[in-house]
Amino acid sequence: MQTTPSLASPAAPATAPRRLAALRAGVPLRTLLLGLGGMALLTVGGVGAGGTLVHDPLLADSPLTWVRFGHGKDLATAVLYGGLTLVVWGWVRLGRDVRAGTVGTRGMLLAIGVWTLPLLLAPPLFSRDIYSYLAQGNLALHGLDPYRVGPSALPGPLSENVSPIWQTTPAPYGPLFVLIAKGVVAVTGDNLITGVVLLRLAMAIGLGLLCWSLPGLARHLGGSAPSALWLAAANPLLLVHLVGGAHNDLLMVGLLAAGVLLVLDRRHLVGIVLVTVAVAIKATAGVALPFLVWVWAARLPGSAPARFARATAAGLAVVVGVFALCTLVSGLNLGWLPALKTSSAIVNWLSLPTAVGQLLHTLVNLLVHVSDRWFLRITRTLGSLLLAVVLVRQWWAARQGGPEAVRRAAIALLAVGLLSPATLPWYFSWPLVIGAALPWTGSALVLGTLGSVWMLLVTFPTGDTALYSWGYLAVTLAASVLAAASLISPDPLRLSRRTPAERDRPRVIELAP
Repeated sequence: MQTTPSLASPAAPATAPRRLAALRAGVPLRTLLLGLGGMALLTVGGVGAGGTLVHDPLLADSPLTWVRFGHGKDLATAVLYGGLTLVVWGWVRLGRDVRAGTVGTRGMLLAIGVWTLPLLLAPPLFSRDIYSYLAQGNLALHGLDPYRVGPSALPGPLSENVSPIWQTTPAPYGPLFVLIAKGVVAVTGDNLITGVVLLRLAMAIGLGLLCWSLPGLARHLGGSAPSALWLAAANPLLLVHLVGGAHNDLLMVGLLAAGVLLVLDRRHLVGIVLVTVAVAIKATAGVALPFLVWVWAARLPGSAPARFARATAAGLAVVVGVFALCTLVSGLNLGWLPALKTSSAIVNWLSLPTAVGQLLHTLVNLLVHVSDRWFLRITRTLGSLLLAVVLVRQWWAARQGGPEAVRRAAIALLAVGLLSPATLPWYFSWPLVIGAALPWTGSALVLGTLGSVWMLLVTFPTGDTALYSWGYLAVTLAASVLAAASLISPDPLRLSRRTPAERDRPRVIELAP
C-alpha cells in the first residue's frame, strides 16, 4: 500500500531550508525593476531638471534643447520626480522583505549594484558641488592654491558652472581629495561631462567599501547585515544624493566604515590608516578617531592609564604619518583647515543652532527690523560649545572600548550633523553608515524611513534648498509618512484589491551560491 509522505517526513525538512536559502539569496523581480526603473527615470529627467551645465555640448545644437526650458523642463522635472517615487517605492518594498527575512545579504548587494548603475552616468542630481570639485582640481593642476583662492581665479568652462556662493570660496576638503580631482581634470580637461562621470566613479569606490563593511559591522555591533545594507547602502538618501549628487562624502563614509570594521577586527593600525585617509578626503571622519583609540586601548595589557597612553601614542603616530604623506604627495598644505569655516555660508534650519537663530530673529523682527547676522553668530557659537560638550561626554562614556565605543561614535557624528553651524540633508549619512549596523527595533526603522525619505526630498533637483518652501515641505512630509507607514503595511491607504496572501507571493531573482 502506497502512502503519501507527511510534512514530518525526512524529505520535507531537507527541501524547505534549500528553498528558504534560495529565496534569501535573491530579490523579488518587481522590487528590483521598480528601483532600476526609478533610477533610469532620475537619470533621464536629470538631463533637463538636474544640475545642468551652463553650456551643454550634447544638447546645445540638438533638437533636445527644449528639455532645459519652459514646458520641456517641467516635463523633465515630472519624469525625475516619477523616478524618485519608484525608487522610494522599491526601497520600501525591499525593506519589508528584509524585515520578513526573505531577502538576505546577497540579494541586498544585487539590488544596490543594479540600482546604482544608471546613476553613474547621470548628470549631477540635487547638487552642483561636483563642479566645484572639478574647478578646485583645475586650480591645483595649474599651480594655484585651492586653499587660498576660489574657482573664479581661473575663468573657464570648469569655473562657470560653479554656484555663485562658492565662486570665491577656498576648498574646505582634504589634500587627498583635491589630488583626486586634480588627476581627473588632468585626464578630462575642460570636458565637464567626462569629468563628472570619472570623478563620480572614483567616489563610488566608497559605496563598494561600504557594502563590504556593513555585514562585518553588523556582526560586531549586534545588528542584521541585510538590514544594515538596506538602511544605509540601499537608502535613496545615500544613493541619490551621494552617488547621483556626486558628493565626496561617499568616499569618506566608505573609508570610515571600512576603517572602523578593521579596528573592530583587531587590525588597529590598518583601520586607523583608513580613517585617516577618510579625513584626508573630508575632515568629518576625524570625529571617529578618538573613539577608536578606546577600542584599541581596551585590548592592550596593563593598567587603564598605561593602555590609553600606548593606544593614543600609536594612534597619533599613524594619523600624523599618514596625513603628512597625503599632504606631501598632493603638493598642498594645511590651508584647508582654516577653509573649513567657509561652510558657515550655508544657512538653513536643518542646523539646530541656525534654526534657533532664525526663529529668534523672526520674533524680534515682528517688533523692529534688524539684521539676522548677530542672531546667527550667537546661536551658532553656543551650538558649537554644546557640540564640544556632547562630543567630550560621548567620548568619555566610550572609555570601555568595544562595540559601545563605536555606538558612541555614531552618536557623535549625529551630533555633528545637528549642531554644526551648517547642515545639509546628506550629512545624516555620516552617522547612518555606522549606526545602521546596530540593532534596530521596528518603530526605529519606521522613523528612519520617514527621516530618510524626507531628507531626500528637501532639496530641489537643481541643488537649491526647498527648506523654505512650506507648501512643498508639507507635501514631502505627507509622502514621507506614507513611505514609513508602507514599511509595516503593504497597502496603508487600502487601495489594492489583492489579498495579503497574493501580495506576499513575489517572483524572485535567485543568485547562484
